[in-house]
Amino acid sequence: QVRLIESGGGLVQSGGSLRLSCAASGRSFRAYAMGWFRQAPGKERAIVAAISWSGGSTYYADSVKGRFTISRDNTKNTLYLQMNSLHAEDTAVYYCAASDLFGPGAEYPYWGQGTQVTVSS
Repeated sequence: QVRLIESGGGLVQSGGSLRLSCAASGRSFRAYAMGWFRQAPGKERAIVAAISWSGGSTYYADSVKGRFTISRDNTKNTLYLQMNSLHAEDTAVYYCAASDLFGPGAEYPYWGQGTQVTVSS
């Protein structure tokens, strides 16, 4: 089992940037494909980006393509989400999650507690 803790959320103005981090502990981090999800008020949780075990493959939701970058450092057991050109619509609680499979359709059994991102317009 892996434990996940997100950090880096906060309040940012529209057009600004934030970098989220997700620190993993427990079972080997490199054994998992990883994903970032978000849930805005009144909406269902949705995938934002995913990355394969080695980081060689990535997936992005259409709404964040060209603005967000997912990456991982397996030597530091850490997942990242660089978010640029933030819009008010990006306001949500962001979660990292771990899966045995890679891709938007994979099931993610392990979740962090979430970190709030608020973008002011």
